[in-house]
Amino acid sequence: MKVLSFLAMVLCTTGYAAELSVEEMAAAALADNPQLRAAREQWAAMGEKPAQERALPNPMFTFGGMDAADRFPGIEEKRYQVEQTFPWLGKRGLRGRIAEREAEGMRYEYEAMRREIVMQVRETFYELAAIRKSLAIVREEESVLKQMAQIAETKYTAAEVSQQDIAKAQSELSMLRGRFLELEAQDTTLSSRLNTLANRPVETPVELAAPVRPAKVGELAPLLASVDTNRPEIAAARTRLEQSGLTRSLMRKEYLPDLRAGFEYRELPDENMAMFMVGVDLPIWLNKNAAGVRESVRQAAAAQAAFEAAQRAATFDVRDAWFKLHNAQRTVELYEKELLPQAELRFRASEAGYRAGQVDFIDLLESERFLLNARLMLAMAEGNVGMQSARLERAMGTNVDSDRSE
Repeated sequence: MKVLSFLAMVLCTTGYAAELSVEEMAAAALADNPQLRAAREQWAAMGEKPAQERALPNPMFTFGGMDAADRFPGIEEKRYQVEQTFPWLGKRGLRGRIAEREAEGMRYEYEAMRREIVMQVRETFYELAAIRKSLAIVREEESVLKQMAQIAETKYTAAEVSQQDIAKAQSELSMLRGRFLELEAQDTTLSSRLNTLANRPVETPVELAAPVRPAKVGELAPLLASVDTNRPEIAAARTRLEQSGLTRSLMRKEYLPDLRAGFEYRELPDENMAMFMVGVDLPIWLNKNAAGVRESVRQAAAAQAAFEAAQRAATFDVRDAWFKLHNAQRTVELYEKELLPQAELRFRASEAGYRAGQVDFIDLLESERFLLNARLMLAMAEGNVGMQSARLERAMGTNVDSDRSE
């Protein structure tokens, strides 16, 4: 997949607009999206914290000199002292595990961002494909309207209709051109959005491969059963919950003193001396420690609530996306099997009736508008199926391209 995205980017930079599939567009976005790069670097940076948290504090080296005041700054006695602090047993391990959970949570946030970007690419791709199909339909319809105008001119020349029919056909053509301009503006916006997601210049031409219609959605129950293990947001919330438990354990250990050990060497005029020292911190400020424990308990309660909220939100997302995709697919089926055939039949009947002088031009225009709207509605409904499929994949936390290649 990375090879495909690399080839796609090379072709674009050389000025040749290759047709890109939705998978290739998603791979390009995952490979070079700056927001994603920033999250990836942040995750890598967080991975360096556990080693720092498990390390001992830096030792302290002290040099001192002493002499009589009238001979100062001459130094007759020199002192060299080294001191090391040793946190109470288990504190460094807990701090390291907390840092590991922080890095793990960042990894899940990064994965969630990847899935969000892929969803945005897929949504934009299918919407752009629908807009371009609509543009093609409007171009075809322009030729149909021109033929209708020619029929009206022929009948006007034969004194069978008034000049008003020709004017109506010309007005309809102007309205169609206005719709074409609106669709072109949407095309520009969506193409720029795709380029931005892939970190390419916004003016880069975007040529889409023919989109593949997503498979028919299956049953809802199996999807709901697996969402808890697939959604990175739930995993991130679970990691924060574990982190809050470790923090609570660490705060309780703050009641225990840290140990200190030191060594001192003295240079004296008569003889040199060495001595060692041991000591402990005195955690006598109990109110501070108690407040830290209470804070950690509250943070754990907040993490538990956030975990439950993430589970509920994921379940809602899946149900909502599933129903929308299911309805979108049923809508396409309805348009293909019923609405579009009915619209085509109505237009052909109106056209034959107008040629025979049995139907007036306004009825022909209405049937033409109905057919045009039916074709455009089908194109947008097909795009909506792809968009809702992307949202369902995002809600499930699955099917993100390039997972195996990274």
